Order: sequence, then C-alpha cells, then structure tokens
Amino acid sequence: MNLTDHFLIAMPAMEDPFFSKSLIYIAEHNDQGTLGIIVNRPIDMNLATLFEKIDVPFDSGESANLAHLPVFFGGPVQTDRGFVLHRPIGAWQSTLAVNREVGLTSSRDVLQSVARAGLPREMMVTLGYSGWSAGQLEHELAQNAWLTVPADPRILFDLPFEERLLSAMEILGIDFANLAGNAGHA
Repeated sequence: MNLTDHFLIAMPAMEDPFFSKSLIYIAEHNDQGTLGIIVNRPIDMNLATLFEKIDVPFDSGESANLAHLPVFFGGPVQTDRGFVLHRPIGAWQSTLAVNREVGLTSSRDVLQSVARAGLPREMMVTLGYSGWSAGQLEHELAQNAWLTVPADPRILFDLPFEERLLSAMEILGIDFANLAGNAGHA
C-alpha cells in the first residue's frame, strides 16, 4: 500500500487534539514511514507576519496580494520549521516531488520567490508536519483511526480551508455528520 498523494481523514473517535477533525495530505509514504501535512487547520498568523519574523519582506505588486493568506499548523513535528505545499513543482533547493504536479518544499528560496514574485501562486505554508514511523500509520489504519482517499489538488489549492475536510469526504460519498466513530464487527 502506498498512500503518497492521498488524504487521511481523521475518524470522529480521534481524540488526539493535534489530529481531531483534521485532513492530512500525505506527501510521502514508504517503508521508512510517512510524512504529511494538515491542510485544514490555520494558525493565528498570516504570511506577512511569518515573513516579517524570518526577514523575508514582501515586494509591492503581485506578491503583496498573498500577504493575507493564512499559515497552517502542518503537524506536531518540527513546528519551528516551514513547509510549502505547492503546484507546480518548480526548481527549489529542497523539494520533495509528491507527483508530477505537486511538491513539498522546505528551503527558504521558495518563500523568497513568494515574497518577491508571488510564485508559486498555488501554495500553502505550514509550520510543522505530521510524521509516522515505519508501520505506525498502517497500525492506526487497522485501528480505524483514519479514512483514506486519493487526493484532489482542487481541494488543496482552490477551496477555502473550512471546506476541505467535507470535500474530501464527498469523494468517498460519505457525510461526516453520519460517520460512526467505531468499526463494526460481524
């Protein structure tokens, strides 16, 4: 099973405050473990504030229109480090190519490009990421902690954050309000 480029949807019984009601985009899943970012949990910070803290000033013009965008809580691992999920992949110093269109970049050059030229336009910035050691996510899936569904870039880049979880559920044909927290056994 390879869940790269999939969404994880937290089941209603998820009690962990980091992951309750979260939608996670899986950027990498292999025999070493899993790396993902929460894509529906903004923090009380926008790009202008973050960029000011890291001394990357917005230029006037096209890039200034992005200053109001929210920064997201990507997960509880390395919360002092920024990650940019974006499309197209581009040629940044440290990018994990998730697929032919989407990349996850952790190098400063992508932030400088956002501040200078407003590129890449389709992007979200997170602080931290969500990680699982080898076999850990598979164990959680077996415990009915998550639903999985192939990711849709439209959900990531075109929808407001508050619509992302429900839209991912719609791919499965499930209404979150009717989802039971416990697995059934025959």
